[in-house]
Amino acid sequence: MKNVAAHAGVSLGTVSNVLNRPEMVSERTRRRVQSSIDALGFVRNDSARQLRGGTSRTLAYVVLDASNPFFTDVAMGVQEGADAAGLAVYLCNSGENSDRQAAYLDLLEQQRVEGVLITPVHAEDPRIAALAARGTPVVLVDRASGPGLCSVTVDDVLGGDLAVTHLLDTGHRRIAFVGGPRAIGQVADRIAGAEQAISRAGAGTLTILDTAALNVAEGRRAGERLAGLPSAHRPTAAFCANDLLALGLLQQMVRLGLRVPDDLAIVGYDDIEFAEAAAVPLTSVSQPRHLLGRTAAELLLSEARGDGAHDHQQLVFAPELVVRASTRLIPVSRPV
Repeated sequence: MKNVAAHAGVSLGTVSNVLNRPEMVSERTRRRVQSSIDALGFVRNDSARQLRGGTSRTLAYVVLDASNPFFTDVAMGVQEGADAAGLAVYLCNSGENSDRQAAYLDLLEQQRVEGVLITPVHAEDPRIAALAARGTPVVLVDRASGPGLCSVTVDDVLGGDLAVTHLLDTGHRRIAFVGGPRAIGQVADRIAGAEQAISRAGAGTLTILDTAALNVAEGRRAGERLAGLPSAHRPTAAFCANDLLALGLLQQMVRLGLRVPDDLAIVGYDDIEFAEAAAVPLTSVSQPRHLLGRTAAELLLSEARGDGAHDHQQLVFAPELVVRASTRLIPVSRPV
């Protein structure tokens, strides 16, 4: 900054004002200082500014599984909120690993980020509450929180109910739920919604096929297990805990020569871009992914930059069912 001041023929304080309070400097002087900055290739030392100010111009989003396009879409919403506030975003992938998540939380606190958005492996992880208690704002994303934190989530019980009600309405009575581990809150809620729909209808059975993860490979394995059941007892429809499982299940049905939806109707969850682009377009429960991310970022910044009077909010959005060919037959026109 001293070199810039000397090159521009102004005081060090003027350079500081141009960088931090440009409205205090005349346009002519700003242009002269900016010209010197460009000529000298000056880049401000933001790390030093962060040390003085106590926080960085960043926030972080710790995602559960970066390979799942759902979280990529949520992160785009987070980025929109951060851009509006002039912040950068650290994107961290826990990979559903509690130890990795803990390591990220420690690192982000050391980096003095303005706040942490997180889709946690376990919503009740005490390290999250401890981080917030030490002064780092935290917002849970796609997980409900207690009154001590902000959260944005979707009513997954309703989502499970919508999916299975649709299958019941299209005539299915033997329905499988594919998903796991059940310790993940969304999985448990989606099962609860599916069971709620069966109970209300007073008809049908729900066979639960637990999976070790929520990915395409586990969907294929579930397909093998379903296909191996006796045809008289095999479910005629499957509700999957997310679209990756549903796409894997769909792939396995095609490989085994079974038809979707004739032999097995399939409903996914999340309505990622690939759902509509599948060989058989996938019926799915849609979540407002961008809205989740943007709203979470706005809540975080409200707390981080507020005057201490912030009220924690637990926002719940409603999902919607998007019906496609995987649960209904498309009439084929024939020449007269």
